[in-house]
Formats: sequence, structure tokens, C-alpha cells
Amino acid sequence: MDTAMVRAWVDGWVVSRGAAPAVEEPWGYTFDVGLAHHVTRHVLTATDEAVIRGVAEKTTAPGTWLKVFTVPETIAPCLTPEWAFDDPCFLMSTPLRTAATDLLTGYALRTWSRGGVMRALVLAPDGSFAAHGQAAGPPGAETVVFDQIETATAHRRKGLGRTVMNALANASAETGARNGMLGATVEGRGLYESLGWTVEAPLTGVCRTSPDAG
Repeated sequence: MDTAMVRAWVDGWVVSRGAAPAVEEPWGYTFDVGLAHHVTRHVLTATDEAVIRGVAEKTTAPGTWLKVFTVPETIAPCLTPEWAFDDPCFLMSTPLRTAATDLLTGYALRTWSRGGVMRALVLAPDGSFAAHGQAAGPPGAETVVFDQIETATAHRRKGLGRTVMNALANASAETGARNGMLGATVEGRGLYESLGWTVEAPLTGVCRTSPDAG
């Protein structure tokens, strides 16, 4: 996996989530997230089975996550039963392009930026939540990370996800950013590919649970 691409994704994710600065490790990066269910995250640039096994064996604290750019089948033999798999994901990227943010009649789009995080919110005709997302990166970064893209169930298939993505791309381009990255779920991948995003690698996440979690 390209280490510069991984570093750009890590740095943008850290800004987006307000996590601690990433520390470089021989096998990748580690940083504190600070949530009860997501205390610390290790992002591995290596996909060698021996390296994955070594990091997993040294990780004993519940709430610690590993993110590895490979398929679950590669990681599974390296883990003990205390590790739980997240849903499959993909690392994706795209050159940023400005685009229209058209909405169905009655919906409203609001955007703002704070602390290096650009946000887009779509409100339903009654003023309730319909969709949102955010994009972030270090000051002056050429690459921003799109994050937490979500559309409410009742408002799906109305182009709102596309509107949010376009609004974030437009706002990011205005800051001088040239590229976007994100971690996509299986469900989200179709939307992003329709907007010109490309899969760079599979992205598997596992979380260390308590020994008695089962």
C-alpha cells in the first residue's frame, strides 16, 4: 500500500474526528481516538501476515482497533477470538471536481466550516435531518478525507448523498485541496463510484473486545 496515500488518509481522519496526532510506527501509524468503544487505532501499511500477527499479539487493551489494507481472509488467521470484525470497507480516492448541488423541491442545504472540518447538512422539507457529511485535512493539505457520509433511511434514493458529496468537494476545492479520500462501506461504494471515485485497496477493520465479551 502506498505509504503517502495512507498518511494522507490518517491525517485527514484525525482532523475529522478530533483524534490525537498520529505517531509513525515501523508497521504504520497509531493514534488515540478517545472513545469508550474506540480508544486507540492502529493503521497498518504492511499486509504481511507475520507483521499483522505481531501487532495483534501485542494489542491487549479492549477498544483498540486495527485497520489493514487487505481482505478479512488475510487477517483472520492472525487473530484470537477476542478480535471482532467490522463490516468490509474500501479505501477510495478521487481528484476533486466542482459540481452542482441541486436538490429536490423543499430540501435545504447548509454548509459551514470549523476547526478545519467542512460540513454539509441537508434538511428535509419539515426541517428534520435528511443527510450530512464532512471533509477534513491538515491546514494546506492537498488531500482531504470525506467522512461520516449519511442519509436518513426515509430520504434515500433522492440524490441527497450526491448533493452532500458535491458540496464537500466544492468547499474542499476552495481551500486549495486537489484530492479526496474516504473509507467506503459496501453500501456506499456504489454512490462514490458513480461520482468518479476509485477503489485503491480493501480496508478491513477489527476491534479488540473484552475476554468475556462473548
